[in-house]
Amino acid sequence: MSSMNNAPAQLSVEQINAIVNAECDDVFAFLGMHAAEKKGSFVVRAFLPGAKSVEVLDSETGETVKSLECCHTDGFFAASMGKKRGRFGYQLKVQYESGEVVMEDPYRFSSLLDETDRYLFCEGTNEQAYDWLGSHIRKHEGVEGTSFVVWAPSAQRVSVVGDFNSWDGRRHVMRKHLGSGIWEIFLPDVGVGAHYKFEIRGPQGELLPLKADPYAFAMQGAPETASLVVRQDTYTWQDNAWMEQRKSRQQRDKPISVYEVHLGSWRRKTEEGDRYLSYRELADELIPYVKEMGFTHIETMPITEYPFDGSWGYQPVGMFAPTSRFGPPDDCRYFIDRCHQEGIGVIMDWVPGHFPYDEHGLGRFDGTGLYEHEDPRQGFHPDWNTFIYNYGRKEVQNYLVTNALFWLDKYHIDGLRVDAVASMLYLDYSREEGEWIPNVHGGRENLEAVEFLKDFNTRSYGRYEGIMTLAEESTSWPGVSQPTESGGLGFGFKWNMGWMNDTLSYMSNDPIHRRYHHNEMTFGMVYAFSENFVLPISHDEVVHGKGSILSKMPGDNWQQFANLRAYYGFMWAHPGKKLLFQGCEFGQRKEWNHDTGLDWHLLDDSMHAGVKSLVRDLNHLYCSTPELYQLDCDGAGFEWIVSDAADDSVFAFIRKGDSNTPVMVVVNMTPVPHEAYRLGVPSLGYYSELLNTDSAVYGGSDVGNAGGAWAEAVPSHGRENSVCLRLPPLAAVIFQLEAG
Repeated sequence: MSSMNNAPAQLSVEQINAIVNAECDDVFAFLGMHAAEKKGSFVVRAFLPGAKSVEVLDSETGETVKSLECCHTDGFFAASMGKKRGRFGYQLKVQYESGEVVMEDPYRFSSLLDETDRYLFCEGTNEQAYDWLGSHIRKHEGVEGTSFVVWAPSAQRVSVVGDFNSWDGRRHVMRKHLGSGIWEIFLPDVGVGAHYKFEIRGPQGELLPLKADPYAFAMQGAPETASLVVRQDTYTWQDNAWMEQRKSRQQRDKPISVYEVHLGSWRRKTEEGDRYLSYRELADELIPYVKEMGFTHIETMPITEYPFDGSWGYQPVGMFAPTSRFGPPDDCRYFIDRCHQEGIGVIMDWVPGHFPYDEHGLGRFDGTGLYEHEDPRQGFHPDWNTFIYNYGRKEVQNYLVTNALFWLDKYHIDGLRVDAVASMLYLDYSREEGEWIPNVHGGRENLEAVEFLKDFNTRSYGRYEGIMTLAEESTSWPGVSQPTESGGLGFGFKWNMGWMNDTLSYMSNDPIHRRYHHNEMTFGMVYAFSENFVLPISHDEVVHGKGSILSKMPGDNWQQFANLRAYYGFMWAHPGKKLLFQGCEFGQRKEWNHDTGLDWHLLDDSMHAGVKSLVRDLNHLYCSTPELYQLDCDGAGFEWIVSDAADDSVFAFIRKGDSNTPVMVVVNMTPVPHEAYRLGVPSLGYYSELLNTDSAVYGGSDVGNAGGAWAEAVPSHGRENSVCLRLPPLAAVIFQLEAG
């Protein structure tokens, strides 16, 4: 047993042992400088494992005030400073076997935390908790260092451990703020680049696996799991022009065409071991490509730090840290900044629905179900083997809302696409009877998640002008993209999963059978304006054995490409904003593989190059033709010409905007041309052909109408006037009435 002399410390043997064994529940009450038993005198106590001797120095003069006595051979030192000296600033000169160190004593510093911040955090309304939770470089009481703050209310003890203290949980035990469950410590001389975690002793005294910081702003790359100390606000943004005009570019009546990207597989450096492109390389290569292709936005699959590549980021551990796979945090900001400078918005996939059970993550963070529900019927997701957030706990709600605001604030993100909203809304999602707990009314709706989503949207839109939120919600939950004051969830847009499933199902049929599935292409118009919809062809449609978008198309090689071109023409002309996953824009032949880059060599083939040219032209046409976007979310902007021509597999409709020059869209989903096909039109005049997906420049057969057609005073389809057209095979043709 270690020998000890407790007299100089003026503490009991039990108190000293508790400090030495890291079992003290209030170490700040004992370590540092404290009033001694004799009035007017102060005692300094320090616990420095491995120290041979310790002297107290006056911070101002550097003179030795007193040598501390060793009270415990494990490294506990103490001594009275005497009556003549009051409280003073001091440093410790410590002699180790390896040499001498002059250091600040972390236990001499006062708390950095504001009582109001702690109160609002517990209330769930501290919108910028990221300004003080986590690790922050600070100057405190004249000394440079890093403050560490973490929430762990059920912990008996929390210590910061890292490469600055040999990962020894005895050395830097944190101060607990009773009532809030928040722990903090200021560590002098710990700076940028320090690796750290939290060592937590749970409510039963059990030592938990080391935990990464839930608010870490940077993390080690997998398979390493430490959090990193970094400076915030060191990046100088140059996107003022974009930020000022963003609001006018992200409204329902503006063109929004999104290129969804997995940054790790869009393109690789094959000549350098097939490595990832960095954020800066992506800025140089991806941004010009997206701009050339005419997309208005890039949507990144989750870039919050995640341990497993195969999760694609949808099982995040570092919600405040951009993944280090592509570079440091400021390089991520650089990429976003460059997007903005080129007029491209950035949407980030955000995952507040669940989190993985990696031992260094949020699961049972303080030895209890802190971030997740204790009951697995509420707290465990059977589909993904992940934990589900406890949305009813105010601090957890604050964590998630603060995280959303952090990305909008510190990274200038323009939009957050919220993943798996349906799994959040329903308590019985993917569960059998008896495997879920009804709400207080006996229903299946997760009322706490509903309130969280409303709060997230209200605060996001309220604080950051011009941003947008988008819901991946696969059910018929009402009012997803309606204002919260009207009873909606408050999202700006909703992914139209029904439209995607129906239309892809139709397209997979051989044309000879399509007459029996005609309604799959038209049914979407029954509900097209019930929400502000995005039409998504996302990564989910080209993985897990589903094949590529091109491989879904029937027929021989030519027909597959023709079907794909016709489908894209239909999609871009259909009401709703657009989203297309990487590789789909040139007809990637293979199913998407996150471990390799896209098959860019396919663009040497004229058919693949033709699809790419078509998507580029569709985007430019969409963005330059108000009739195709102004009333995307308003039924006044759409009229069927013919929706029931099942035997012909023809669809024809009108798109309208604020002008008197409507756009007419005609789609033939059979592999044979329809000659002299008459369609009613809104008025007389010349209908100029804007785009034909069967054009030879796209790889088509070049069947068309010699640039357009004149309307005649011949009644058809309930209209007084009509045009007689030649409809190309497996093609969409877009016309516009020329101005008077």
